[in-house]
Amino acid sequence: MLGRFADAEDVVQDVWLKWAALDQSQVREPKAYLVRMTTHLAIDRLRQAQSRRESYVGPWLPEPIATDFGEAVPDTAEQAVLADTVGVAVLVVLESLSPLERAVFVLREAFGYPFAEIAELLDRSEPAVRQLAGRARRHVDERRPRYTVDPQERRDLTERFLAAAAGGRLTDLMELLAPDVSLVADSGGKSRAPRRIVASADKVGRFLVGISDRAPIDPSFEFREVNGVLALIVLSQGKPDSVVTLETSNGRIDTIYLVRNPDKMAGLL
Repeated sequence: MLGRFADAEDVVQDVWLKWAALDQSQVREPKAYLVRMTTHLAIDRLRQAQSRRESYVGPWLPEPIATDFGEAVPDTAEQAVLADTVGVAVLVVLESLSPLERAVFVLREAFGYPFAEIAELLDRSEPAVRQLAGRARRHVDERRPRYTVDPQERRDLTERFLAAAAGGRLTDLMELLAPDVSLVADSGGKSRAPRRIVASADKVGRFLVGISDRAPIDPSFEFREVNGVLALIVLSQGKPDSVVTLETSNGRIDTIYLVRNPDKMAGLL
């Protein structure tokens, strides 16, 4: 809903404090009450966040959140749900929705709430909620990726991308990049990264080769499931420095999401 780890934690904390202060014996439907409270607080927080992002330096991306659950690996169906609801590409699309549209979309698509219940939760009429849901669904369908990628294919591309980028091999990179590939980097002005989207295979490839000799201190790499898909984590002295997520189709890389804002690494620790 919020795309930011700290905001989500704050909302949960606020809900808990409000719930603990209540006479809970007077609440007939605890789950409905908690969902209603959480949703309204999330909408308020999202409105504040959108205002803050107007002054954000460079592109804004949602925070990378580890979804590998330690040793408990989710099954294929669960992985698909994660990628379809918290994947970076989906969260980027959700950023373009209004707070109410986003709330309706999440309650309907991620949690399966009936329109009548959503209307009650949001203090809106059911026809209004259906209209919000339809508008959000059309918008998301128009912009979200229309393909699925085999996890092994994604891993193979990510490993080849790492080898080519780390080695500064432009020819190998060009073989992996789609002609219209784009690189979206989020540093918040706190780390070195492009402050505009880099577009085209030639420009993206040359940018990656150009930074290959500027590795962080004591670098290391690891692959983890982040936001429901495989991601490449670049570590500096054992701590996350950068997170790279690739969107691919037809065996080529379409979009590279690069998060370098140090304030956005909490969800990986």
